[in-house]
Amino acid sequence: MEPDAAPLDPVTLRCRFDATEPYTVGIEEEVVLIDPHTGAPAPVAAEIVAEAADARIKTELPACQVELMTRPHHRVSAAVAELASLRTALRRVCGSAVHPVAAAVHPFAVEAGVMLGSRRSQALVATYGQVAARQLVGSLQVHVALGCADRALAVHNALRGHLPELAALAAAAPFHDGQDTGYASVRPLIAGQLPRQGIPPVIESWEAFAGDLAWGAASGRIPDHGQWWWELRPHVLHGTLEVRVPDVQPTVAAAAAVIGVVHALVRNLGTRYDRGEPLPAPPTWRIAENRWAALRDGVHGALTDLVTGETVPTEKRLHQMIDEIEPEAPHGLDGARALVQHNTADALRDTGITRALPWLAEAFAS
Repeated sequence: MEPDAAPLDPVTLRCRFDATEPYTVGIEEEVVLIDPHTGAPAPVAAEIVAEAADARIKTELPACQVELMTRPHHRVSAAVAELASLRTALRRVCGSAVHPVAAAVHPFAVEAGVMLGSRRSQALVATYGQVAARQLVGSLQVHVALGCADRALAVHNALRGHLPELAALAAAAPFHDGQDTGYASVRPLIAGQLPRQGIPPVIESWEAFAGDLAWGAASGRIPDHGQWWWELRPHVLHGTLEVRVPDVQPTVAAAAAVIGVVHALVRNLGTRYDRGEPLPAPPTWRIAENRWAALRDGVHGALTDLVTGETVPTEKRLHQMIDEIEPEAPHGLDGARALVQHNTADALRDTGITRALPWLAEAFAS
């Protein structure tokens, strides 16, 4: 659910982020509906959502896409279990007429798709034209509450520096427009045709953030808070940090691995803040350099230390990060270690572009 455009002052923002229960986690997952015979996007999301009659299954902007939304949970395992049940429910409603797939980018669909006939989608098309209609992309969005506004802001600014690692781990979109793009994930490049994408700026204070929200609304260019589309954002309705950088994952197990890393990383940064450790707020442009490498090479490239400039293999950096944050993950992070060795982008390339959609449809239930 997107935030509305109501003015938000610093006191209100602080109250919302103070009021949450620390380290609860919720998940949003974007799913494409395809024709089982042709593989083409099936613009029937409104009908499927109406039949499902479940507030956790909702329409998205493309007419062929739905979003699955869990409730907040105290444990990652419980959030993942609810996500699995939502996938099962969606498959049951779709039956044999439509196949749901967790595809970060459709492998061969034309760029400009059919948009949902809602007021919001039509307003976006009026503003952004065909760029809006090209956004048939799927992300895995992980909400984590911090239970303290000051802690949330400090973690937001530090977490920015880890977005490239998360992008590399979760890269799942090598194919687009019928060809291998050469990238581990082309999804952010498609999304980047819209403004306010990629690495978010540092938020200096809640006063500064309230001022930015007010400026965006007053300008008319950002009519609601949900159009702050950065790959990490304070979600002003839920009072959470919303991590939006991961590609949606084809299987529940792969999604669970990514969600577990996000949650443990946020907890690690929150714990360090509570100990009085100053958290870094790296320069945006340096993070963006790592982001580019992560999108191009996934887990098989190299990332650069944001302070020293030393470049190390991405696999090594990811294993170091997982080792560091694993104490915050009660069930371990073995699934994430498996993704470091062979992630979804690798699996899709192994499968091949002609078999990608059947593989994704089969994987959705696993």
